[in-house]
Amino acid sequence: MEYNNYEILDTEVNTFELSKTFFANVYKYMFMALAITGVVAYYSASTGWYLDIAFTEAGMSPVGYIIAFAPLAVVIFIQARFQKMSFGNIFGLFILYSVILGISLSFIFLIYTGASIAITFFVTAGAFGSMALMGYYTKTDLSKMGSLLYMLFFGMIIASVANFFMGSDTLDYVISFLGLFVFTGLTAWEMQRMKQVASNTELKGDERKKHELMGGLTLYILFINLFLSILRFTGER
Repeated sequence: MEYNNYEILDTEVNTFELSKTFFANVYKYMFMALAITGVVAYYSASTGWYLDIAFTEAGMSPVGYIIAFAPLAVVIFIQARFQKMSFGNIFGLFILYSVILGISLSFIFLIYTGASIAITFFVTAGAFGSMALMGYYTKTDLSKMGSLLYMLFFGMIIASVANFFMGSDTLDYVISFLGLFVFTGLTAWEMQRMKQVASNTELKGDERKKHELMGGLTLYILFINLFLSILRFTGER
């Protein structure tokens, strides 16, 4: 009986270490992507490069449309090919996505003040961190909530694409308002889901690294979208 107790303890310690390493890598990838996107967005806006390639006197250029929709296309491709691609290929697309999204988000530095962007970033970090902790430690099963929120998320994507061409401020506010609830809720749900993945002792090698990378990508996307939703209401122009 004493031997069994030691065996159980050893298993718990091993699972804890696996989870600790898993989440350390998840957040490493997330912060890496945020840093790349932030630097690229600021550089593209401050140098005028974004305006030069994305707009003409007649309006948005063909390159501008590519920049606007390329991030969505890249992340859909990653999700669809995740199981078949190597870790190296996924990592390359992950960096590409961070760069392209940075270019497409250059507009926020042209519309909002630097102070309001910085304040919104820290507010987002606080809200994101709180929901991440709640999702990790809660004993409540969030799976049903996650399914509903992802349905709303996909609806928001479709509405956002439609509004890109319609240009309705009202619809933009509605999408941003929904985003406050959808992205905070999904953060909690994803943390609970990843906690289960992280403790899976059968997940090893490149497969584990791929799940860590995808976890970082998921949290990065949720953070960016929550940031934009908050900025829509609090940002000063």
